[in-house]
Amino acid sequence: MSKKLKIVAFLTPLLILVDQLTKYWTVSTLRYMGQRLEPHTRAALDSWGQADAALDEVHVIQGFLSFVHRQNPGAAMGMLVDYEHRMYVFLVFTLVAVGVLWSMYKALPDDDRFQSTTVALILSGAVGNAIDRVHKQTVTDFIKMYTEWPPLSDWLLANFRTNEYPTYNIADSCIVVGVIMYLGYYLIFERDGDVKSGEAGPNPLDSDDAQGAPRA
Repeated sequence: MSKKLKIVAFLTPLLILVDQLTKYWTVSTLRYMGQRLEPHTRAALDSWGQADAALDEVHVIQGFLSFVHRQNPGAAMGMLVDYEHRMYVFLVFTLVAVGVLWSMYKALPDDDRFQSTTVALILSGAVGNAIDRVHKQTVTDFIKMYTEWPPLSDWLLANFRTNEYPTYNIADSCIVVGVIMYLGYYLIFERDGDVKSGEAGPNPLDSDDAQGAPRA
């Protein structure tokens, strides 16, 4: 078994499991604080234990990080939330993403570690959120990052009307980290390799013809 297969085969299901367990904990422990849930979604949340939830928020780092319960029926930052056929859009997007990741994976050397990790991160994030949409047509978010530091909080409220970053989950984190790693690799490592390769190439001015050519 190649290194890249070991990484993808181990890391992808592990991250999907962590994502789903944290979402289950959120639904079972924290009261839902959002809006616009469809009846079937409420039934799905009740089957997860939402009816027994007791807490509104868990403060991890006061003034910076909390766990809350949100349900996002749209895409990132609530996009497409009012689009009737958004589930078909999400399905197509997920299938395309899996196809692109499969192509990336096949093109990787067997001993690759870095980009294999990137593939595993993005794939696990896409599948993790897809599971939510199939189960209840909304995505469970719970990681709330915000600031109560007066200078920054006041500036954010004045310019963006909120001092919170959009609530997200483990799957979202995997996708963001994976994309950053992907861009970093191709914008830094690949570009640096191309530059070094170019420096090592022959200089046309060093040829015999160039040396014998008349100079202006």
